Parts: sequence; C-alpha cells; structure tokens
Amino acid sequence: MNRSELVAALAGRAEVTRKDADAVLAAFADVVGDIVSKGDEKVTIPG
Repeated sequence: MNRSELVAALAGRAEVTRKDADAVLAAFADVVGDIVSKGDEKVTIPG
C-alpha cells in the first residue's frame, strides 16, 4: 500500500475528505518523527 492508497483508505474509514486524511497522516508522521529523532521516547501503538 502506498501513501495515496493509505490516505484513500483512511478517508473512507473516517468519512473525511482525502485532503483532511492526508493532513492527519502528515501530522502523525511529523509527531512520530520528532519523538523518534529525540531518541529518549518510544512510540507504541497497541492493537
């Protein structure tokens, strides 16, 4: 699955626009990237 397909799947599941789903995915990636780059915290997403 590529980014475009993931955005489409998220948009469909959450019943939001692709633009909104893409913005959330970008923000999520930024937040996780910031945390990981600091190296002092782990990101755990159970389930």
